[in-house]
Order: sequence, then C-alpha cells, then structure tokens
Amino acid sequence: MDIRVAAYAVVVEDDKILLPRWNEGGRTGWTLPGGGLEPGEHPEDAAVRELREETGYDVALDGVLGVDSIVIPTERRIAVDGVPRTRPLHGIRIVYRAHVVGGELTVETDGSTDDVAWHPLDDVARLDRVDLVDIARRMAGLHV
Repeated sequence: MDIRVAAYAVVVEDDKILLPRWNEGGRTGWTLPGGGLEPGEHPEDAAVRELREETGYDVALDGVLGVDSIVIPTERRIAVDGVPRTRPLHGIRIVYRAHVVGGELTVETDGSTDDVAWHPLDDVARLDRVDLVDIARRMAGLHV
C-alpha cells in the first residue's frame, strides 16, 4: 500500500470559502487548497506552500482542525503521467484553519488545479466537490 501524507487548510472570509478546482487524470472538482508533503517537510510548511502555489495567497495557520484518513482502492486510483497505479493508497490528510496575510488570488499554472475562487458558504453544497471539502467543513463547524 502506498502512503501519502498531505496538509490542507480551510480559509474563510466574509462567509466565503477559498477553493481551488482540482483537475487531474480526467477528474475534476472543487477541493481544499493543499497537497502532499515533500520529503522531510513539516506539515505546517506544506500547507502554507501549497496554499501559495494553488491560490496565490500567503497565509498564517490558526491551528489544526483535524486529521482524516482515507484508503483508495487500486482500481480507483488515478494514473500519473500515464503510469497506472498498482497498489491501494492510504491518504493521511491534516487539515488546518488559516487566514490570508498577503498575496493576491492567482490560478496555479502547470499544477493539479486549474481554477481558484471564493465561494459563498451557502453555495458549497451545490458545487461539484471532492469529499474532503465536506469533511473539512464539519471539522471547522461550518454548516454542511
């Protein structure tokens, strides 16, 4: 089994949540900003780095909201660079709360996301989104 540790953040301002649009391997959906840790990288540093890459914003973390664990069977995994995956994936997802301290909204280029936007909290349930968005909203005490 492959293991992937990733760090994400819930960023909410003026009753809007910041979500990039994941687009990889033919699958899309709004997701939390964040992603996998680099070797030796602290999860907090990964969350800040990934937010900058995917949204253009510099953020400060306000604490851990929770940790989620997911197992993705081999047949549901996405091929990367045309190479199919041969083992299941155990994803450990650390979710922080964060707030913007600088930067400007910018769409990532050459990454796993192709859009980013602030979405009214009341509209999130109608978005095409990955499960992590709802998991994180529950962790943050936002209405789901």
